[in-house]
Amino acid sequence: MSTGLIRILTVDDHVLFRKGVAALVNAESDMKLVAEASNGQEAIEQFRSHRPDVSLMDLQMPGLNGTEVIERIRCEFPDARIIVLTTYTGDVQVLRAMKTGARAYLLKSLLDKELLETIRAVHAGKRALSPEATYELAEHATDEVLTPGEVAVLRLIAAGNANKEIAAQLSVTEETVKGRVKNILSKLGANDRTHAAMIGVKRGIIEG
Repeated sequence: MSTGLIRILTVDDHVLFRKGVAALVNAESDMKLVAEASNGQEAIEQFRSHRPDVSLMDLQMPGLNGTEVIERIRCEFPDARIIVLTTYTGDVQVLRAMKTGARAYLLKSLLDKELLETIRAVHAGKRALSPEATYELAEHATDEVLTPGEVAVLRLIAAGNANKEIAAQLSVTEETVKGRVKNILSKLGANDRTHAAMIGVKRGIIEG
């Protein structure tokens, strides 16, 4: 039997953050927090048990990350309405979450201003992006995407490896690595290898 309330699941590994969300949600007359989870596996189990109308999902969690959880939940429940809550504005992260099926992307710093309206919008079938996330997507919309090979090189650059070490780890020639580094610098608009690694982390291309 429907209660008329928007039933919400919140998923975050920080208990204080979950309490803050609970206080915001439960103060409203049209919504109710029905379940909480502190990691990805728990989130999937709680979703199956409670079938919430809207889920609030952190991206960075121990074990399964938010994007993987969204993918698994939507595979089982294609109509799941999920809002991503994160401290990260990286455009690649935003795209990844939205492609996986998230309906909205909100920065945690904007929760008190935008969370409740975003929940209502998503419940009504709309999509929503925070202004910061929208800016990130627009700013890099025409950028050339790094190839999987270039991402692999960038990840090893960030870990402090020289070209020779990267070539050995990827089983390619040093010339190939140099070519990929040149492409990476060009595509990211980076001044040098360190700058490229910083941009890669900021934009969510690689994990910091």
